[in-house]
Amino acid sequence: MDLQATSPIPPAALPVAAFRDHLRLSSGFADGVTEDALLEQYLRAALESVERRVSRALFLRDYTLRLTRWRDDYAQTLPRAPVVVVTALTLRDRSGAQTLVPADRYILQADGARPRIVATGATLPAIASRGTVEIAFSAGFGAAWDDIPADLRQAVLLLAAQYYEHRDSGGAQDMGFGVAALLERWRDMRMGGRT
Repeated sequence: MDLQATSPIPPAALPVAAFRDHLRLSSGFADGVTEDALLEQYLRAALESVERRVSRALFLRDYTLRLTRWRDDYAQTLPRAPVVVVTALTLRDRSGAQTLVPADRYILQADGARPRIVATGATLPAIASRGTVEIAFSAGFGAAWDDIPADLRQAVLLLAAQYYEHRDSGGAQDMGFGVAALLERWRDMRMGGRT
């Protein structure tokens, strides 16, 4: 399984000012641009860590999931939630030739925690031997920082602050109790190690 974000989070969407306030940093100094770039770096690292921990996309963006086989013949769970739309499902054979699967062959079950595509017939389209399938989809709570649930926003700020505070010592060893407590309700228990 290979998941790639195909649209980055725009710098303007990141809450650099809110993070600066959270850290109680002054502003207006000559090196403010350098400091903002550093704050953006810690915010992006914290966002990535939180998203991986809870299997949720915080900011709305596009993804491509590449698979060599289906989890089940009739359904495939998507590794990020909440999924807004599946934009394309493309089969590739071993030579790289592409076949776009008609949208009436599958549906999106946009369950908040475990979104998946499901065959409208008996099975999902067959993946050729040594071929792949690419699922293009959009997932996230929204395009703006305020669209993200408050506890997830707070977890990002706390974790980014932890990264910032421990920047000279090589970073903190764990997320810390406060961050873990905020994320606990969002964690999805997955049995059997399969996605």
